[in-house]
Amino acid sequence: MKRTADLPRCPPPVVGFADCYTGGFVDGFHTHDRGQLSVFLGGTVTVSTRNSSFVLCPGQGLWLPANTLHQAVCRTDLAFQVVYVDPTFSGADLPCKMFDVSSLLQGLVDEIVAMRYEFAMDDRMSTIARLLIDELRRAPQIAERLLLPTDQRLRRVCEAITAAPGDSHAIDYWAREAGMARRTFTRLFQAEMGMGFATWRRKVRVLEASSRIAAGQSIAEIAFDLGYGNAGSFSTMFHRASGVAPRTLRAVASHKTRP
Repeated sequence: MKRTADLPRCPPPVVGFADCYTGGFVDGFHTHDRGQLSVFLGGTVTVSTRNSSFVLCPGQGLWLPANTLHQAVCRTDLAFQVVYVDPTFSGADLPCKMFDVSSLLQGLVDEIVAMRYEFAMDDRMSTIARLLIDELRRAPQIAERLLLPTDQRLRRVCEAITAAPGDSHAIDYWAREAGMARRTFTRLFQAEMGMGFATWRRKVRVLEASSRIAAGQSIAEIAFDLGYGNAGSFSTMFHRASGVAPRTLRAVASHKTRP
């Protein structure tokens, strides 16, 4: 396991390495003084910031600006690459973004990682770094992130549900847990999250299911764990919510996993 502390005292403005974590590992909340680009090659991981949670699969990437508080929870064994970018490097002031990794961006990351830590930022490496930042800027953002509320009462509810996505308690139960009347709970939830409670909980289940599908868990087992009576009803919900069938997602994730 490598960390920014393992970098040389004066690393180049753009530096990267490959690493792997075991399933179940939790890299608790922390920050880096550089922007962090993570490219995931195998396995699934949940990365959480103060206000959002991202579920990432092979072939996807995540950019975190410098000094972003975040943690990573490995759902499975995880293989990935990391590139750290000095915040003073031109164009590195990008907002947080989850995206699909293009073949060009993957090639640029591979080149930076292959150089390890000891290289000069000559014309060639400066061009590679600038092109990397430009590709990050151009990459369409994936909307598959889970927003978390700022109201602490709602946040406790949301954290309880993300910890147990298959929970089937009705909205009245969760309103009581938050210490609110149902009407107050639903109104505040809509105002904070921009969607109703049922829609948000469905999104939790879709993201949870996506990570499990990519990890190779059976559709029937996922359906049962998430509170569905059979795989058919779960698959219908998943297809309607995500626009892709579970088996199709599994095939895509398997294809994107690098050996």
